[in-house]
Amino acid sequence: MPTKRLIAALLATAALAGAAYAQAPKETVQPNFSHVIPNLPGKSLVAVEVNYPPGGASSPHRHAGSAFIYAYVLSGEIESQVDDGPARIYHTGESFYEAPGAHHGISRNVSKTQPAKLLAVFVVDTGEKPLTTPDK
Repeated sequence: MPTKRLIAALLATAALAGAAYAQAPKETVQPNFSHVIPNLPGKSLVAVEVNYPPGGASSPHRHAGSAFIYAYVLSGEIESQVDDGPARIYHTGESFYEAPGAHHGISRNVSKTQPAKLLAVFVVDTGEKPLTTPDK
């Protein structure tokens, strides 16, 4: 059975880890394009560039419920974890996808010295907003 000292140490470690994650520099998101898909009534193609400063990270989040997302690493190395899948590091030129309703638990720049950039392309119900909702 754990001692009070061990429990206190574990809680302090968890608090420090949470504080470090919470203090990571945030990503910036810049719209790239948005177009209605003419042969798919009610659907649009929306792309955004996600720029991560060195050590930058996104908060855990979900995307619009109708959104299928294709993500392509434009530069750097980005660690990502979607739903209960394994965390994986993607390098420049690699890609991954997120199914509608997926939870994006980890999305961060691996490097502490170089920026990283991701292009996220959404196939989404036209007009559905917001595209991204952080966890509470």
